[in-house]
Order: sequence, then C-alpha cells, then structure tokens
Amino acid sequence: MNKNVYFLSDAHLGSWAIPHGRMQERRLVRFLDSIKTKAAAVYLLGDMFDFWHEYRYVVPKGFTRLLGKISELTDMGVEVHFFTGNHDLWVNNYFEEECGMIVHRKPITTEIYGKVFFLAHGDGLGDPDRKFKFLKWMFNNKVCKRLFAAIHPRWGMWFGLSWAKRSRMKHADGKEPPFMGDEREHLVLYTKEYMKSHPNIDYFIYGHRHIELQRNLSHKAHLMIIGDWIWQFTYVVFDGEHIFLEEYVEGESKP
Repeated sequence: MNKNVYFLSDAHLGSWAIPHGRMQERRLVRFLDSIKTKAAAVYLLGDMFDFWHEYRYVVPKGFTRLLGKISELTDMGVEVHFFTGNHDLWVNNYFEEECGMIVHRKPITTEIYGKVFFLAHGDGLGDPDRKFKFLKWMFNNKVCKRLFAAIHPRWGMWFGLSWAKRSRMKHADGKEPPFMGDEREHLVLYTKEYMKSHPNIDYFIYGHRHIELQRNLSHKAHLMIIGDWIWQFTYVVFDGEHIFLEEYVEGESKP
C-alpha cells in the first residue's frame, strides 16, 4: 500500500503583517506531526517564510518548531522538498545540511507513483508584469545577493521583512485578490499554453496565488492551486490513485 504524498505552500512564517504567526506555525507543526507516519514525501511549494536570507554564519531567528519537525520527518526517511518562492528565495545550504530537505530553485517535472507532476511555486509564470520580472531578476542576480549579504543581519532582516509587509498590506485585509476567472489567471493561462508542448503531464500543482482552484484542463491534465497556510490551511494529498485538495482542521481533515 502506497504512503501518501503531500503538497502545501504559502505559510509566510515570520510576517509582520500576520498577527497570529505563532498559532499559525504551531498549527503547521501539528499537521506535519499528524502525517509523519503516513507520508512518503512532503512538497513545500514556496513562500513558507515571509522573508529568508542566509548569511554565511547566520540564519533568521525563530521557526525552531517547524524546522525541528521537518528534521524529525527527514530522519524518519520522509522526503521533504523545499521550493524557493518569491519571498524565501535566498536559501543557501542550511535546509539541506541541517534539516535534510531537498531544495528546488526552479519548477520541476517529476514522476510520482506512475503519474507525471509539474510542480512550481508559480511566481512569474505567465505574468507579463515587467516590474515583477525585473525584481525577480534582481533578487536572483548573484551580484545583488552578495551586496545584500554585506549588510549587517540586523538591518538586512529588517529591510526584508519591512518590504514583505508593505507588499502584503497593499491588498485589502492583507489578502490576495479572489479568483479572477480562467481568462485572467496567469497560472491557468500559462498551464494551458505549456500543455501544448508537454502533453504527458497529469497534474500541475502551484502555490503563490493564495486561492483554492481545481480545473480539469483535458481528459488527462488537472490543475490545482493549493491555497495557503495563513487563513485557509489547505493542502493536496495524493495516495497513488486519487488526489484531493483538503483543509486541515485540528484533529481531522476536511475535504
């Protein structure tokens, strides 16, 4: 009997714009604890932290409950995959060396129990916004990363968390816009175009948008955007035959 594979994203832990951050982290840890004996793998599809920057000898303060639980899972043999998002892309080797995670910095195509998955955080895919593309290029530029690393962590972390807070508070109540329709959702449009040259993919799974969305795009291809771990506490589970988008409720899962 196959063990389950889980997908979740967008906790934005450490955000100065989320008043219930400690409760949020504890809830995430309780979820991971509840699945540790049932999971073959866990895919964290980006923006698990609101800002993350590793200096050579310093990592961000906090998150000990989450990182400890992830380390417990990897010690048990559960694969934990970490995808960098647009908020936590400045990851070096700490997660791999200390927590045993497998880090992905780009979308991947992988086979799981005989099905082909395209997995990505989703930022920038299909989005024509030039300002966003420029910022993404800048944040991935090695020279820019080295210049930022030269800033003392006291000020570097303050700057990153302040930037992230301002970005979130641009939206009403700090939440992302609701579903805008298939013809205006960049991830839906990107996936439909990508399918034309990659007809072998069964499941496209994304984070980033903070909405719950499921679409059958063909007789074979299925798209899922999996919500967040700020307000929705949603995740995807695949048992080798069936795939579900579920909400974590304390002590149970709600389909």
